[in-house]
Amino acid sequence: MNSMVFLKNRDCSVAINQGELISFQNKNQEYIHQKGRKGWRNSDIEMFPVIGPTSKNNFRVHTKNGNGIQDQHGLLRELDYVLISSNENTASFFKKYKKNTAINNSKFPNKSSEKNLSWPFDFTFEKKFLLENNTLKIDFIITSNKGMPYMLGYHPAFLLSNSGKETIIINGKKIKLSEIQDAGHNAYPVLNTEKIVLKNINRNHLEISTTGFNNFMLWTQVENMLCIEPITQYTSYTDQKFSEENMSMSEGKNNFSVAIKIL
Repeated sequence: MNSMVFLKNRDCSVAINQGELISFQNKNQEYIHQKGRKGWRNSDIEMFPVIGPTSKNNFRVHTKNGNGIQDQHGLLRELDYVLISSNENTASFFKKYKKNTAINNSKFPNKSSEKNLSWPFDFTFEKKFLLENNTLKIDFIITSNKGMPYMLGYHPAFLLSNSGKETIIINGKKIKLSEIQDAGHNAYPVLNTEKIVLKNINRNHLEISTTGFNNFMLWTQVENMLCIEPITQYTSYTDQKFSEENMSMSEGKNNFSVAIKIL
């Protein structure tokens, strides 16, 4: 099965490469940041089972099953997606991890002291795409033993006009791109909300709505792209401790969703 998948309807098209959303177009207008352009090196990733930099905690996350060795945003990004199924409007992928398996850390040795990463729990992570009218819905399903600690974040990057004039609207409040840039590597927190509108220049606006996350963080250091990231927790406060006391607990199966709607 080819892991490159294309979804299409009358007005929209989607391209997915090995589980990564690399294109979402409406009437041939692109909305996803393209790899190789200034900004971030990816188009989207998932942050799991932790969010944020773990170096301040010596790359250790304390759990009842022992320490997990995690680099920034977790080890899920180091695993490959397997394509389950696809058709004209849907695609499903999964990753599977066996507890305490050592996974090569792509950040080692240039950006990390940890050669291998690990997590003391089994889990399966599913990512499902559904293109319907002008909306792309992405579902995440985490299956694990009940009581496994975790954080989850989705990290897509959206294409901007390179003018610096785009704004974010949250419950009527405007946030300028310059304010997000000023937040630096900690990212700009938007807590206790499930919907954000990106007011684009020279293309339709986007509405990003979520189920299960209840928070966002916003990040960019450039003017041609913006990461709008649904998250279960914001971890860049200086007193954040990476231990299960500060994490969500699995119910055995947990469901989350993100809808990207072209307005």
